[in-house]
Amino acid sequence: MAQENTKPTLTSEEDEIDLIALAKTLWDGRKTIIKAILIFMAIGLFIALFSEKEYTASTTIVPATQGKSIGGSLGGLAAMAGINLGSLGSDSGISTSLYPQIVNSIPFQKQLLQTPITIEGQEKPITYTDYYTNVYNPSLLGYIKKFTIGLPALIIKAIKSKPVIANKVKQSVDGNQIQTVTDDEYQLIKQLKDQLVIDINDKDGYVTISATLPEAKSAAQLAKKAQELLQHYIINFKVQKSKEELKFIQGRYQEKEKEFKTIQNQLASFKDRNQNINTTLAQSKMVQLQSEYDLAFSVYTELAKQLETQQLQVKQDTPVFTVLKPVTIPIEKAKPKRVLILAIWTFLGVIIGIGMVFGKTLLGGLKKDWIKSEN
Repeated sequence: MAQENTKPTLTSEEDEIDLIALAKTLWDGRKTIIKAILIFMAIGLFIALFSEKEYTASTTIVPATQGKSIGGSLGGLAAMAGINLGSLGSDSGISTSLYPQIVNSIPFQKQLLQTPITIEGQEKPITYTDYYTNVYNPSLLGYIKKFTIGLPALIIKAIKSKPVIANKVKQSVDGNQIQTVTDDEYQLIKQLKDQLVIDINDKDGYVTISATLPEAKSAAQLAKKAQELLQHYIINFKVQKSKEELKFIQGRYQEKEKEFKTIQNQLASFKDRNQNINTTLAQSKMVQLQSEYDLAFSVYTELAKQLETQQLQVKQDTPVFTVLKPVTIPIEKAKPKRVLILAIWTFLGVIIGIGMVFGKTLLGGLKKDWIKSEN
């Protein structure tokens, strides 16, 4: 029993000795730790002070459709008029999972490059492309990154002689033409994809579009343009088939309307000329014209019903967007978060400093063991 009681005591004493040894090692290496902390604090302070200011503007929308509301509310009335609304009960929504594909498509991005934005110091709004091509000046930290990390890209760009990159884009426009993107446009599109973020919340069913730029108003303008373009693309994509069918029916309707009016005028004119004539030939002609009139009227009436139905279908297929959070000009900058940057770099300095002290101690112990083994 006495032996069992001594074991925990010895272990506690050993742990206490180990902690004291660790504390002594840290104390002996305090200069190294302090130097590391000061160096990393200086780096963090430099990054915090010279990082470019950025503002983020965002908007939140909820894609919604009219669903079965048209068919339900107008079904009885339409049935009385001979119009069938049975096909209008299907959901006309488009999956939100396709939204990022639309936003990242080349046509969408190229249109965003032409977004007019207001820049301080400019008399009138300029396009996104003009801003980053002719006006924009990066911060000191941006210049350092450009000529250090980005130096290989600059060298490659200077060596290239052909400005058009035909292999980087495979986006079809209308099925016959292929879009090409210049090297400058390609670089701007890569940058724009980092600045424009679309977040899909499948659970709650809303979509958030965020734009980040060096100036607050320009960030809001880019976010607003992205929202409008996205809605435009989705509406066009969804109602394209319905509009093509409507266009076809309208063409047939106009043709049959013209034929019907022609036959109607012929029948009326014949009746006016033959009011007092009861010959068999006149009656036969009357029957023929009446039959042609009845057939033309039947086709014309049916097409009128189809035209009305298809017009309702186009409205039914048009997505409706509810704006939960409209775009506003941000007041507070999104980046840089100076306090957080400084805290992270200071903490990193503490970790590196402690690591250097223990690493030095470990290497010293290994060196002693190596010498002893040789002796």
